[in-house]
Amino acid sequence: MPHDSANAATFADRRRHWEQRLRSFADPQARFGHIVEHARRQPPLPESLRLDSFRVQGCQVRLWLVPEFHDGRCRYRTDSDAVTLKAFVGLLCELASDLPPAEAAQVDGQLLEELGLLRQLAESRRATILRVAEQIRDFALRHCPDPPP
Repeated sequence: MPHDSANAATFADRRRHWEQRLRSFADPQARFGHIVEHARRQPPLPESLRLDSFRVQGCQVRLWLVPEFHDGRCRYRTDSDAVTLKAFVGLLCELASDLPPAEAAQVDGQLLEELGLLRQLAESRRATILRVAEQIRDFALRHCPDPPP
């Protein structure tokens, strides 16, 4: 995972890293732009993974979420035809990837809400992002040895 928050040991550390990084921009539109630019620098999802089985259902544009579980860790990859979805879902994936399931299961859209980012999106995009956060969490919980209550 070629992201600078990848070295953070826990979900809380990663969340704190991104919160500090994004709060350095006073304007929510600048935060939005920073996330989009970060997403543009990420490698595209290989064609071999752009399968219908990985498509996020109910999304008006093509959006893929590829969850994997290896060596006791959850990994998530994503891509989309829509740069905003690639950006925000990519951030959720980055927060949860390469963590044990109990840590990955903590992902939600709360950080994006708190920073005023989801308000800038159409309701359908906002709903898609929150639905993907739920899918990330559900995948992690299915792999938890001791699911949280």
